[in-house]
Amino acid sequence: MSFYDYRVKTRKGEDLDLASLKNKVVLIVNTATGCGFTPQYKGLEELFEKYHDKGFEILDFPCNQFANQAPESDDQIHEFCTLRYKTQFDQMKKIDVNGENEDPLYTFLKKEMPEEEVKGLKAKAAMKAVSKISKSTKAPEDIKWNFTKFLVDREGKVVGRYNPTVEPEKIEGDIAALI
Repeated sequence: MSFYDYRVKTRKGEDLDLASLKNKVVLIVNTATGCGFTPQYKGLEELFEKYHDKGFEILDFPCNQFANQAPESDDQIHEFCTLRYKTQFDQMKKIDVNGENEDPLYTFLKKEMPEEEVKGLKAKAAMKAVSKISKSTKAPEDIKWNFTKFLVDREGKVVGRYNPTVEPEKIEGDIAALI
């Protein structure tokens, strides 16, 4: 299967056929409203505003698997993001990204890009800390925490996986190169 063979649920419960994103660069991120990384929504929105008209999309998948940091309903999460961070990109239904109920898209993403590089002492310390409290991370390829990002090129190939400590502005060069 390819990226374009999957369907996901929008916040309103409608099917989004990922084939509709052919020829676009897509950033997929699992998010939470109560996480220390939540301010990354600002950087995500800035990237969206800068590159959306050039064929860039962001799919935001709220996830409550990491320390119960997204307990709200899909509508409450959407309201929080649009009011606080003025987000305009697509927000999907809340999902699991690890375990027996993980969304099939995430199974695919993790298979395609099983490892994320962690650079720097601060980032390594942060990821070590979250790994101690993450109860859903069992396998090495599992998502470690909120705000893990996957970058998909215009042909549907997963070309990047970024750990939660990598701020959106740090991947702008990778996005720009694909645009």
